[in-house]
Amino acid sequence: MKKILTAIIVLLGAVQIKAQILQPVHWSYAAKKTSPTEAVVFIKANIDEGWHVYSQYVKDGGPVKTTITFSPDKTYALIDKTIEPKPITRMEKVFSMEVGFFEKSVIFQQKIKLKTKQTTVNGKLEYMTCNDKQCLPPEDIDFSIPVK
Repeated sequence: MKKILTAIIVLLGAVQIKAQILQPVHWSYAAKKTSPTEAVVFIKANIDEGWHVYSQYVKDGGPVKTTITFSPDKTYALIDKTIEPKPITRMEKVFSMEVGFFEKSVIFQQKIKLKTKQTTVNGKLEYMTCNDKQCLPPEDIDFSIPVK
C-alpha cells in the first residue's frame, strides 16, 4: 500500500511540474498555392505579452536564432531563403550586442516550387524565447504542412 501511495504522490508531483513549464510561444502553420506550380508555406509564432522570439539573422555570440530547416523531398523544391518581416532591433546587455527579435507575432514565409499537385512540407524549427527577466532553453519543434 505504501508503494502505491508513493507512486501516486510522485505522479501527481510530475503532473504539477509539467503544468508549470512556460510556453509563451504558440506555433501554427499554413500553405497557399500561388500558381499550379508554386506555393508559399507560412510558419507563424504567436508570442505571449512580454516575450520575444529572435530573428533568423542573429550574429554569433548572441541568443539562439530562429532556424527553420526543411526536409528534402522529391515533390517540391525551395525557392530562395525563408523570409521574415523586419525585426525590432535593440542592444541587449545580456549578450552585449544589438539583436533582432519579434514581439506579439511573426510570420516566416518560404516559397516552394511544386513538382506534384499536392505535397506535405516537413521540417524542424529551433527557436529561443526571452522576456526582460529570463530566457527559456532553445526548443526544437517538428512540423508538417499539407499543400493542396
